Order: sequence, then C-alpha cells, then structure tokens
Amino acid sequence: MAEVGKGVNAGKLASNVQKRITRAQEKVLQKLGKADETKDTAFEEEVAKFNKQLIDGSKLQKDFKAYLAAVKTMHECSKRLHDCLAEMYDPEWFGKEEVDSIAEDTDLLWQDFHQNLVDNALISMDTYLAQFPDIKARIAKRERKLVDFDSARHHFASIQKSKKKDEVKISKAEEDLGRAQKVFEEINYELQEELPTLWDSRVGLYVNTFQSVAGLELKFHKDMGKLNQNLSDIMTKLDEQRLAKKGVTTASAGKSEEAANHNLSESGSDAPKSPAKNETPTVTNGSSDAELPPSVLYKVKAVHDYGATDSDELDLKAGDIVLVLPFASPDEQDDGWLMGVKESHWLQNKNLLATGVFPENFTQKL
Repeated sequence: MAEVGKGVNAGKLASNVQKRITRAQEKVLQKLGKADETKDTAFEEEVAKFNKQLIDGSKLQKDFKAYLAAVKTMHECSKRLHDCLAEMYDPEWFGKEEVDSIAEDTDLLWQDFHQNLVDNALISMDTYLAQFPDIKARIAKRERKLVDFDSARHHFASIQKSKKKDEVKISKAEEDLGRAQKVFEEINYELQEELPTLWDSRVGLYVNTFQSVAGLELKFHKDMGKLNQNLSDIMTKLDEQRLAKKGVTTASAGKSEEAANHNLSESGSDAPKSPAKNETPTVTNGSSDAELPPSVLYKVKAVHDYGATDSDELDLKAGDIVLVLPFASPDEQDDGWLMGVKESHWLQNKNLLATGVFPENFTQKL
C-alpha cells in the first residue's frame, strides 16, 4: 500500500509541475503577442476595488488599534493621577470617602469604555477583514485557471489546424478544454457574485465602527464629566473648609487682642482703647459672623413654616436661621427665591453641601 501511495503522490507532483510549466509557457506566448489572452475588464475593475477595499480596511484596523492603545494609556495615566491624589489626601479633609469613590468609579469607567470599544467595533472589524485572505486566494486561483483555459483553448485550436488529423488527440484536447472551461467558469461565477457584495459591505463597516465609537465616546465623556464635576465640587468645599478654619483663627486672635485692651483700660493704662461700637456682633446658636465662610452673603430667619415641594428646596420651621448663598449663575435664580443652607447644618458639619432654595417672603433678614 505504501508503494501505491508513493506512486500516487509522485504522479500528482509530476502533474502539478507540468501545469506550472504549461502556464509559464502560455504567459510567455501571451506577453510576446503570439497567443491571445482572455480579458474581462469588468472583473478587473472589481479586483481593483477589492484591493483598495483591503488596503482601506487594513489601515482602519491599524489606526483603530492605535486608538485603543491610546485609550489604555490614558486609563493608566488617569489611575496613577487619582492614586496620587488618594495618597496625599488627609483622612480628616472634607470628602475623603467621596474622593476615593470617584477614583474607583473613574477607573471602572475607563475599563468599560475600552472593553465596549473592543466588543462593539474591533471585533466586527476583525470579522470583516477575515474574509479577505480567502477571497484573495481564490482571485489568484481564478487567474491560474484562466491561463489553463487559454492554454487548453490554444492547444485544441492547434490540433484542429493540424494537417494530419488525429481524432483521439482532438477528442482528448476537446475534453481538456471543456474541463478547464468548467473549472474556470465556476470560480469566476462565484467571484463575480461575491466581489460586488463585499464592496458594498464596507459601508456597513464604516457606519458600525464610527457610530459605535461616537456613541461610546459621548456616553463616556458625559459620565466622566459628572465625576469630574463632583471632584471639582469637593475641591471647592475643601478650600472653603480651609478658609473657614483660617477665619476662626483670625477671629480668636482679634478677641484676645480686645480682651487685652480691655484689661489695660481697667488698670488705668494710657494704652489706646478700642473704638466704641454701636452694635454687638450677631450671634446665633453660639456662632458669630466671623466664623462663617466668605461665600455667605447674609443671614435670614424663617418667620413662617415652609414645607419643601421639590428636592432642591429647603424645609423651614419658624425660627430657623438660614445662611444665604449666591447662585452659581444669575439665570438660575427665580424672582422671590433665595439659595441657602441652614445654620444648624453649618454648625454641625462645617460644610455648605445641604443647600436648597426657599421663598424670600417666608423669612426676615437679620
């Protein structure tokens, strides 16, 4: 059996070698103009479009992978930046837990963005380009089968023109021609059907790729914007906390100086006295104006109960003291409404986070 197998393989090898020789001879004759060549201009145009489509698709895939690499690099840089902030952020500072949470959410957002880009764009792009090697190989095979067909056609014609007719050779040449024509036409027909369809499919790839990237970028930047806004607000509150503590220290120093002057006055010293004041500082629940953050405009006192009807409103009881704050934008303020935070919240938490709006006519300015 082994000997038979060797014989079969040797015969097939010899046949393949003979085919290559015959094709090479045919191509030489065609180039020298001694043999006509079958031409299909429409198919050649399809092949030219196929080659362009392959080049464009490969470039898009390469550039998109570079984009993914850049996203991954930005993710790593962002993580290191937030890790640095977390290490430097003292535990007693305002919003420590929120800062850590924002760092985790930012990391997850980058991970999801990268993975969604892979799932929604890169995979479909890879699938699209995976079609090209097989079709490219069949285009090359068609070219070889076309040469075989031309060679069989020329061989059959030369035998027919021979002065000495050999019906056996003519019959075999005709049979070879029919077989070569059939093989060529089958692969030619398949490619004639597939190439235009493949050319049209590029539109779907471009739509899917850039629509996915645009949509994912839009969502990513929207969500990232919210996290950045939260982080910015925390930094603002931290700065207010710093300024508030600085204000308390300054007020304490002023009180000490006033007490010293008062003692000197009682002892008959000639040291200068503090100028007389017509009004004493307003004190509410043990808090003085000097202790308030600089962003507070003034105080008001609720003279009527007010039940909040929306999540952005303050719920007031008669007697509540409210620290009035400026609106972030004048356009946000409605006539007859003020923005503020209850003084009780400020005294307990030393922050201005629990803000809300309330009707001005329910309060009285202090």
